[in-house]
Amino acid sequence: MSNETRLYFVPTPIGNLADITIRALEVLKSVDLILAEDTRTSGFLLKHYAIETPMRSFHSFNEHKKLDEITTQLLSGKRMALISDAGSPGISDPGYLLAREAVAQGIPFESLPGATAFVPALVKSGFPTDRFVFEGFLPHKKGRQTRLKALAQEPRTVILYESPHRILKALDQIEEHMGPDRRISVSRELTKKFEETVTGSVSDVKAHFNQHPPKGEFVIILEGKEL
Repeated sequence: MSNETRLYFVPTPIGNLADITIRALEVLKSVDLILAEDTRTSGFLLKHYAIETPMRSFHSFNEHKKLDEITTQLLSGKRMALISDAGSPGISDPGYLLAREAVAQGIPFESLPGATAFVPALVKSGFPTDRFVFEGFLPHKKGRQTRLKALAQEPRTVILYESPHRILKALDQIEEHMGPDRRISVSRELTKKFEETVTGSVSDVKAHFNQHPPKGEFVIILEGKEL
């Protein structure tokens, strides 16, 4: 098989459309097909940059079904790019199964550097960045309490993602398991017009979002437990 790259994982902006690399745009214009988490969402980005490459949906609900077909096309020489709705594919977004299959099948692929929501949130928190744990989204129901109990004992900085309709519940549960004085930093709408980061004790941050109805996607940064 040729060493020419067949598959690219391409990060897309998490909010501000200017946060995309020149290389990412070149790849999206040059491949035969773009695999998109939501073709409607990605359509706005492609239209903004006048990219006319065909798209096909590839998301958490159909990735198992489409994996064999996509792998066959890649092996036959087709060049594809995988993008998610925002950020880096495979980071709390579809991509892991395709990456694993590409490695197993010897398909040359590259993962481009680019936007990932937790990096600016981590830096803005002011908490230690030399050692941290990325947890992504907590389980919605089964295993959620167990995970929070374990994270309460974690000495490294902890990174979580949360949706707007669960953020207040998450803050209540963090306070329950880690206490009201644990320091926390919550960022929302990163890179957008109403970007906001609130840092302080869990009780203070919770009070803020109780007074200001939460909107947007959230990144929670927890200071590690003192040893």
